[in-house]
Amino acid sequence: MAQNKPRPGLDLERDTLLEMYRRMLTIRAFEETVFDVYRKGWMPGLAHLSDGQEATAVGACMPLRTDDTITSTHRGHGHIIAKGGRVEPMMAEVMGKVTGYCRGKGGEMHIADVSLGILGANGIVGGGLGIAAGSAFTAKREGKGRVSVAFFGDGAINQGIWYETANIAVLWKLPLIYVCENNQYTEFTNSKKLISGEGLVARARVMGMKGVEVDGNDVLAVYHAMQELVDGARKGEGPATLVCHTFRYGGHHSGEPGTAYRPKEEIESWKKRDPIPLFEAKLVEQKIITPQDVESIHDEVDKRLQSSVEVARQDPFPNVSEVTEHVYS
Repeated sequence: MAQNKPRPGLDLERDTLLEMYRRMLTIRAFEETVFDVYRKGWMPGLAHLSDGQEATAVGACMPLRTDDTITSTHRGHGHIIAKGGRVEPMMAEVMGKVTGYCRGKGGEMHIADVSLGILGANGIVGGGLGIAAGSAFTAKREGKGRVSVAFFGDGAINQGIWYETANIAVLWKLPLIYVCENNQYTEFTNSKKLISGEGLVARARVMGMKGVEVDGNDVLAVYHAMQELVDGARKGEGPATLVCHTFRYGGHHSGEPGTAYRPKEEIESWKKRDPIPLFEAKLVEQKIITPQDVESIHDEVDKRLQSSVEVARQDPFPNVSEVTEHVYS
């Protein structure tokens, strides 16, 4: 199926473009740093990293207001940073420290910040879809123009909860945007072997909502497509689905490299379309930033991530006495 072409030019305010670039760099640096933390044994469990998918997260979140809500996935660090989350409590949470967003009890797959509209990442495939639908229902009842965004991967396309929530969202015209990050692999299997028909866009249209697909490695293409869908949802046009075609560079989790089931040529082909250098080249070419600006922003981001690790290593773990606090059941 043909993909929508991105709008030409960098037709946004310079500050917006720089913030998009900075957030993309921060996501990449965060994921690389977490992988280093994992290898050094400074965090419990595994990490599910999203390096390579930065343009989708940033492009989808930049059109949102602070009071708009998102639900994330097990591969959710990028969504949280793109929505305005701070790397310091994120790193502390990854390392299980009491200074983390969830006081070290959520870990790397369950980070949340309700004050920023981040209703939580989720270790269950498709687990955020129902939460996002509930938030969209609340937003419609309140009538303040808020929208809800549900991020999910191609592995959740065949989950029943997508169809259940989509049916209600269309019938009730809920301000809900489904954002599918199609990174080509459902854990260890090429998603083309698992998804019948013409894919999620066709299924969305059959359900009665707008379905759009874009190059998920082009942050401007994602941004403009998302902006249109968000504007429609705010006006009461109901739900929509955005499919972003992208690729994760690493494995399903930090414990495996992702090379046994993915051809080397495929990985290298996607790396040639790395979203960060592509966007950076556009910014430099059109004199939005200079090569000196690029170096400065890189240094700023790297220092912040290094500091977040140093601080988190010194922070305490939660006390065992609070094991039953801050939980629902």
